Amino acid sequence: MIFDSHAHYDSHQYNDDREAVIEQLKNENVGKVVDISADIKGIANVLALADKYDYIYASVGVHPDEVENLTDKDFEYIKEKACHNKVVAIGEIGLDYFREDEYNKSRAKQKEWFERQLVLARELDKPVIIHSRDACVDTLEIMKRNSDLRYVMHCYSYSKETARELLELGCIFGIGGVVTFKNSKKLKEAVEYIPLDKIILETDCPYLAPDPFRGTRNKSGYIKYVIDEIARIKGISPSIVEDTCWINTHNFYNLSL
Repeated sequence: MIFDSHAHYDSHQYNDDREAVIEQLKNENVGKVVDISADIKGIANVLALADKYDYIYASVGVHPDEVENLTDKDFEYIKEKACHNKVVAIGEIGLDYFREDEYNKSRAKQKEWFERQLVLARELDKPVIIHSRDACVDTLEIMKRNSDLRYVMHCYSYSKETARELLELGCIFGIGGVVTFKNSKKLKEAVEYIPLDKIILETDCPYLAPDPFRGTRNKSGYIKYVIDEIARIKGISPSIVEDTCWINTHNFYNLSL
C-alpha cells in the first residue's frame, strides 16, 4: 500500500476535478496521503480535505517563499490550526534561495519564520517537513541548532555527503518523481546511500511527476514508478520498498498502522 507523505491536492490545478482525482486514489493502491499547506490561505484548504476524507491528513506551515508579509496574528492562526486533530506535522517550512533577487526574497525573514515555526513544532511535539532549495548550509545550521526535533527533508536534492550530515541529525528523506529523471545522477547516488528505513515516498503533486509522465500533473498513484526506481537502485524488490516506506511514514507522522 502506498502512503504519499507530501501532496498538494488543495492546489488550484485540481479545482476542476479534485474530488474525482482523490476518489480514484483508492483504486490506485494509495492508502493514505498527507496534504501540505504552503501559505496562510492554504491552511484552511488542507484542513477541509483532511476533514472530508478519512485517509487524508494535513500538515500546517508556511513555505519560505510565502513568509515575507507574515504577522504575529498569522503566527497565532498557524498555532491554532496546528492543533487540529488531523494535523500530523509542521511544514512545509525552511529556506529557499532560488532566484532570490528576481523574487525579492529576504534571507533574514526566511530564517526568522523558519525558526519561529520550529519553536511551534517543539511546543506541539510534531515532526517537521523541511523545504530547502539552494540553501543547504544555512538549513543545516538551523537544523543543528534544533537537533531535538524530528525532520523529513522534502524532495531531497542535495548530495550523498549532505545526506550523511542529515542522517547524523536523525533526519529522514522524502523521495519523489525526480529520482526517475535521467539527469538525476546525484540524487540516485544519495538514494543508494540512504538506508531504506530513512526514506518515505512523496509526490509533491501536482508538481514533479515521474518519468514517463514528466511535465504533466502529478498524482499519488504515480508513486509506483518511484518505488520501482528506488528498488532498482538498491537491488531489492519493489514490494520491500513499498512495505518499508509504508511503515516509515506511519512512524514519522506518529500514526497507527
